[in-house]
Amino acid sequence: MNLHEQLGALEMGVDQLIQAVVAPQAENIPETPEHAAASQAAESAADAAHAETTATERDASASGASANDGTPTDPSVPQLQPTLEVGRPTRDEITMTIGNQMVSFHPDQISKLIEELSNARASMQPEQPMGVPPGWQFVSTKNPVMAVQKQSNGDRLLVMRHTGHGWVPFTFSPDVVIQMYMMLSNA
Repeated sequence: MNLHEQLGALEMGVDQLIQAVVAPQAENIPETPEHAAASQAAESAADAAHAETTATERDASASGASANDGTPTDPSVPQLQPTLEVGRPTRDEITMTIGNQMVSFHPDQISKLIEELSNARASMQPEQPMGVPPGWQFVSTKNPVMAVQKQSNGDRLLVMRHTGHGWVPFTFSPDVVIQMYMMLSNA
């Protein structure tokens, strides 16, 4: 799967998550004068954003540039950069706010998002650092569940279950398996 396919899959996954979370929430909110006004304002803002995006895409295609290629189509028009805020209102929920749009994610949705982001990140540049960055914070899984499979070329597939990342696969050539055994034996 190339980068564009991965990004398309990621965008589709995020759109599905947003619809799965936002639509049921909207159906469960009682109609009040304040809510009606807020809904109309949100719909107007969404329509304006859609119209602006459509206009930007139309302008970009007319000039031969893509609206998503990072090159501004008109330098006189300021480019808006929405901020991302992540919150954790409860133990089993994460909220993400981009600009003024908030989406709530539950554990299964978070797992899907992590998987999609990980798949996309694997093909991006620059690569992840080769060494552990100073000050890097992480959650370690003690004695993870593992599965090993021998590949037809002699490599070994090792899949380990991390409590946050889920199942994480690694493929090792025979010489690296020996190096890893030596490293673990000497540690």
